[in-house]
Order: sequence, then C-alpha cells, then structure tokens
Amino acid sequence: MDLCNCIDPPWSADDLLMKYQYISDFFIALAYFSIPLELIYFVKKSAVFPYRWVLVQFGAFIVLCGATHLINLWTFSMHSKTVAVVMTIAKVCTAVVSCATALMLVHIIPDLLSVKTRELFLKNKAAELDREMGIIRTQEETGRHVRMLTHEIRSTLDRHTILNTTLVELGRTLALEECALWMPTRTGLELQLSHVLCHQNHVPYTVTIKHPNVNQVFSTNRAIGIPPTSPIAMIRPRSGKIMTGDVVAVRVPLLHLSNFHMNDWPEPSKRQYALMVLMLPSDSARRWHLHELELVEVVADQVAVALSHAAILEESMRARDLLMEQNVALDLARQEAETAIRARNDFLAVMNHEMRTPMHAIIALSSLLQETDLTPEQRSMVETILKSSNLLATLMNDVLDLSRLEDGSLELNIRKFNLLAMFREVHNLVKPIASVKRLSVSMTLAPDLPQYAVGDDKRLMQIVLNVVGNAVKFSREGSILVTAQLERPEALRDSRVPDFYPVQGDFHFYLRVQVKDSGLGINPQDIPKLFNKFVQSDVMTTRNYGGTGLGLAICKRFVNLMEGHIWLESEGLGKGSTAIFIVKLGIPDPRNELDHQIAFPIQSNSNHTDFSGLKVLVTDDNGVNRMVTRGLLARLGCDVTVVSSGRECLQAISQAGQNFKVLFLDVCMPEMDGFAVAAHIQEMIPHQHERPLLVALTGSTDKATRENCFKVGMDDVLLKPVALEKMRSVLAKLLEHGSQCKSR
Repeated sequence: MDLCNCIDPPWSADDLLMKYQYISDFFIALAYFSIPLELIYFVKKSAVFPYRWVLVQFGAFIVLCGATHLINLWTFSMHSKTVAVVMTIAKVCTAVVSCATALMLVHIIPDLLSVKTRELFLKNKAAELDREMGIIRTQEETGRHVRMLTHEIRSTLDRHTILNTTLVELGRTLALEECALWMPTRTGLELQLSHVLCHQNHVPYTVTIKHPNVNQVFSTNRAIGIPPTSPIAMIRPRSGKIMTGDVVAVRVPLLHLSNFHMNDWPEPSKRQYALMVLMLPSDSARRWHLHELELVEVVADQVAVALSHAAILEESMRARDLLMEQNVALDLARQEAETAIRARNDFLAVMNHEMRTPMHAIIALSSLLQETDLTPEQRSMVETILKSSNLLATLMNDVLDLSRLEDGSLELNIRKFNLLAMFREVHNLVKPIASVKRLSVSMTLAPDLPQYAVGDDKRLMQIVLNVVGNAVKFSREGSILVTAQLERPEALRDSRVPDFYPVQGDFHFYLRVQVKDSGLGINPQDIPKLFNKFVQSDVMTTRNYGGTGLGLAICKRFVNLMEGHIWLESEGLGKGSTAIFIVKLGIPDPRNELDHQIAFPIQSNSNHTDFSGLKVLVTDDNGVNRMVTRGLLARLGCDVTVVSSGRECLQAISQAGQNFKVLFLDVCMPEMDGFAVAAHIQEMIPHQHERPLLVALTGSTDKATRENCFKVGMDDVLLKPVALEKMRSVLAKLLEHGSQCKSR
C-alpha cells in the first residue's frame, strides 16, 4: 500500500486489471484457436487414429471457449443486451460441450492408456524378435558351417583323412591359430597327440588321462575353456612365448576302436574318448562366442559318427575279405570233396563190378556143386563156401549202401507192395537159421495191419532182416518175438528224439516193428554208440559172433529216410534186448487197382519149376560170367546159347528158326551195352507178344540203373552174384507173369 501511494501510476488498478484481462484473453484465444489447427493437421496425417469424432468434439469445445474469450476481448465496456445474450449462449454451449467432452474422456482415457501400453509391448516384442532373428541368423550360419564341415568330413571313409579334414575345416571356418587331436594310447591310460593343424610334430606328446583338465573335459559333452598353460593346450614346442589365445576343448566319442590307432588297439570294454583342442589367435582380443562353441560341439559329434561309419566299413571290408577267403577255401574244399566223392564212387563202381564177377562165379558154381552127389565132408565144405560167399556179398552191399547214404545219392524206390507177404518171407528166411541154434521165432501181425502199403519194400525188408538177424545171432537159447502193428502219431512223441515229428494224415500210416530176444543183452551206456559205423558193444562180441558193425548204422539211415525212428532197449548184460523201429508208409490209392509193380505178390498155386527145353540166350562180354550163367540155366534144363557182344546177340535173334523165349543181357558191355541191345530189339520186334523176355544182368545196385533197365523195355533185373535158387525163382516169375512182372 505504501509503495502504491509513493508511485503515481499512469493507470488505475481497474485499468491494469482490464489491460491484464485483455492481454490474457488475447493469448488464450490465440492458444485456443491454434489447438484446433494442430488437431486438424494430426487427423489428416494420422489415418489410423480411431477417435476422429472425439477430436472434432474437443475442437468444437476449444473454438467455443476461444470465441467466448474473444468476445470478452472485444467488449471490455458494458455489454449490450445483444452481446450479453450471445455471450450467455456461447458460455452455455461451452459448458454443454465441456460436459460432453468430460464424459467422453472418462471412457477414452483408459483406451488411450491401453494403446500406450500395447505400443510399449510391441516395441519390446520387436526388440526381442530382432534378437531372435539375430540368433536364427547365427544358427543358420552355424548350420551352414556344420553342413559344409560334415560334407567335407564324410567325403571319405578313411579315418585319418577324416581327422585331418576336420582340423583343416575347423581352422579355416573359425580362423583358429591351432587345432589338435589327442587320441588314447593302447593302454588307455594316456592321451597321445596324433593330429595337429599347423605344427606337425615329430616327437609324440603324451598326457595322463587322469589329469584334472582331461577329466573336466571328459565329464561333459559340452565344449569348455581350459587354461592356455594346460598340458593339453601346449601343442607347439615351448620356446619361451606363452600362448594367450583362448583355448577350448571338447571330447570326441570313439564308438569303434578296433585297429583305429597307431599300434593295434584292442577293443575296449568301456567307452573311451579322444580330445580335440582349439586355440584362437594369441595376438587378438577375440573371445569364443556361444554359436562357435555350439559349432565345435556339433562337429565333434559328427566326427564321432563319421569315425564309427568308417570303423564299421573297415570291419565290413575285413569281414568281406575274410568271407571271400573262406568262400574260396570252401569252394576248393567242395571241389576236392566232389573230386574225392567222384573218385570214391568210381572206385566203388569198378570194385563192385570187378568183385561181383568172381563172387558170381563162386556162388553160382558152389550152388551147382551143391546139387551134385557129394560126401558129407564135401557138402560141408561147399556149404561153408556158400555161407562165406553170401557173407562177403552182404558186406559188399552194406558198403555200397553206406557210401550212397553218406553222399546222399541213395533214394528210396517207392512202390506198392504186399506188406503181409513181406513179413511172411522174412519169417521163412530167418526160421531155418534159428532152428539150427534151436531158437523159436514167432511173428505176431496186428489184425488192423493193411495188406498193401506204399514204400520201399526192399529197404524195409533189409531193416527187418538185419534187426531179426542180430537177434538170432546174439541169442544162444530161448525165443525171438517179432511184433508188427500200427501206431498212432500222438503216441509216438518221444522227448528223447526231438527231431522226430510224426504227423497225422489220411494218405499214410506209421508201422511199428518190435523184435524182442532173450540173448546177451546190452549195457545201457553202450546203446547210443551201437548206431555208429564199425561199432559193436565190445571186442569179445566181435571175436565170438563176427560182424562189421555196419548193420545198425545202415538201418538207422534207412529208417531216417523213411521218416521214422529206431532205438534199442536193454536192462543189462544177460537180460536180453529189444529193438524197436517206426517207419512211415503210404496208403495205396484204391482207384488204381491195376498196379503192375506190386512187390511180394500173393503166391499162385501153380509154381512153374520145369524149364526143360526153354530156349535162352545169354549175352555177356566176360567169359567167366557166360560160363557160370550158362551152367545155372543148363542145370535148370534150359536150352542155352551164349554170345559175347551185343551185335552177336542181335544177329542170333535175327536168324531164322531161333525162337528165344528169354534173353539175359549184361548191362556193361563195350561198343553196344545191354540198354542199346534192348532198344534195338524193341525196334526189330514191335509186337510185345512176339518179343523174348528181357532180363538185365548187372552188378550195380543204384536206382538209376534199374530205372533205365525198365525204361528201355526190360522185364526184370537180376543182380549179381546169382545162386541157383535165385535163378529158378526169377525164371518162374517171368514165365508166370510175362512182361508184367517187374520185380525190383
């Protein structure tokens, strides 16, 4: 107040207040009118702002407020009624707009805040995406390097080349100063420096595998940093300068270690590792980055895989080479075995033919001599000769059978035969021999046993004769009981013979034959070896009873061919024994009643034994055989003509008045053999009833020879050696059954 009284102002307080209001209203109006201009500019520029109508409303509020202040600016004096009305209306409108704007701002401000929050969130996301894109680009770069390194590493399967390539490519990709590989030594207790990138050392460095840095690296599959002063980082010779570049090491699993070393590594019992060391340049401040470490780890795994593939390849190559060597050796052994088998078969064939020729003469002449008047002493000698000859012939047959069984060339001759007649013939053959030793032989055939069966009757009869013959031979007194019956497949299961699998079927049956004797008996521990070749129970048995030990061995093989099983039972020495065998036989087809190959036919009542005047032609290139065969036939009353070749035989048949009823043809003759002669006779005499009966003389027991004989039209096959009774039975069958009798 005192200051105001002291100064004489040019204007009064009301004047100053009015001037101040005037200036204030002027600047406020200017500000209010500038704000809408800025809002208009913002709306035009911001095409995405969603609240234009709010800005328009807010602009209207500002314009009204500015207009009100402008009116105040123009009217500092007393207002007229019109101006007062205008100002009142403007202020009312301003108040209304202000209220509406305030209400709208209550709803808009949270949206604006959320927009701002979203904007900050998007900025953070964008920054995060930038970082992830950087990581992805780094990973892509790392992946590109890994693919390149993998391609280079796997371009070869030589393991030392793989390691050298790995070091070179890692050094080039990561700009390394040095890179090295430590491999375990043969003992596995040390690591030896084997591959180096730059400095190729000539003196091998070794580090114990128990070193702390080595254990630290081996304990993890990650690449980890190691001190530059560590022994495994001292790759170059120490020259006073200490390497200060960052060094990392990573383990490399050695999945296959055989032969992957400097000195013949053995295959370890536990997993081992190699060690790869990488060093950055020492004259730079560069440090290892995460993606570089990941690259090193991936490359270490790829090296391990490549090494395993290389090891597997080398092992497979070695196995292949070894297999090829073995195949070559096996092929040579097979060729040698085949050569030996052929040589053995050729030898057996020659020996068979050459041995049967004198045997034929011995047996035939002895049988002829037996028919003459002899003193008791002479008859005993002749009978001894016949027994010895028959034993020798049996041994020859056993050896040939065993040889063909071992090389697999023997095949069963399957045909329909009379099963009951076969057992009766066995009984008739064995009974006279047993009666000499005062042994009773009884045979029991089951009522349900079929009369006819399909199989190899000769081999089945051979088995039965061998088993029954053993019972007779090894029994001094008592009896022998032979039982034959059918056996159900489910009752044949034997845990002792897991390879024997009998099966049920509508077209076959199983025959069980049991031969029980009261003879010497067998030690139970000796039973398994009796089915081996040239084996008997003891030496005394061989001395007292003789034999070669081939009978049961051959029987077992024949039984196996017939899908059967054979075994022996005995409680001990002096308690007798029981031989049992089971074979599989076929059931004849009832639709095929006319079977011309039925063996052991039912004997007819009319036995043809008178051969007087029967014209017979014998063709054989061997003079002894011709003489022996002629003697047998002449003894039977036949009119015999002999020739020495096939051509002479054809000439004799073609001569007028020579009406031969039976022709005996030796199969093995020079120039024209018996097969060719039989074929020519078929052409010369096309009508069967006009042709003579053809009988093949052969020493061969193989199936192919017999089949070829019947194929060229022969009526029967006579196996040398031939006794008088055998010749008589063959002629009787031929004359009774004609060309339909093809006894095998």
